[in-house]
Amino acid sequence: MLRRGLLLLLAAVLLAGSLVLSQQAPKRELDVWWEPSSDEVVTAMLKMAKVTENDIVYDLGCGDGRIVIAAAKEFGARGVGVDLDPKRIQESNENAKKAGVTDRVKFIEGDLYEADIRQATVVTLFLWPSINLKLRPRLLKELKPGTRVVSHSHDMGEWTPDARTEVNGARLYLWIIPKVAPTFN
Repeated sequence: MLRRGLLLLLAAVLLAGSLVLSQQAPKRELDVWWEPSSDEVVTAMLKMAKVTENDIVYDLGCGDGRIVIAAAKEFGARGVGVDLDPKRIQESNENAKKAGVTDRVKFIEGDLYEADIRQATVVTLFLWPSINLKLRPRLLKELKPGTRVVSHSHDMGEWTPDARTEVNGARLYLWIIPKVAPTFN
């Protein structure tokens, strides 16, 4: 009887553990692994985009939320972070609470290819070149003219940046969404 009770208890613990793990797993394989940008790079990205309190900063693949949190805390902007990994979203929400900016930011567990980005006035990216290229047509189609796009490390292929700089060895690129989208081969 005691043995059966222990087996049932063990089975319940394993089941509960697997449920927690399944709730923390992304809905599909991640496109990139998370690698945080340094505070200096984050600040430089936001300055490069000339972020103000009038902006809504979207970070696609937001990781721990540091870019939108900095946009809110240091520049007075509002921000939205999108990430497929529920662990990163949980961490982002905890970081926003610690920073005292939960009234200015929100984090969405979702796919960066499907997220509604039309309200963004600034979009930040720290993705891979192939993902930037995959997002490029969507950014040009859905974002309003004048919206600024800043990428850490990777360009957008044939789309010439409006500005570029380097901070602590990190390349940063800025594009401003034009009134007429460029065409690419």
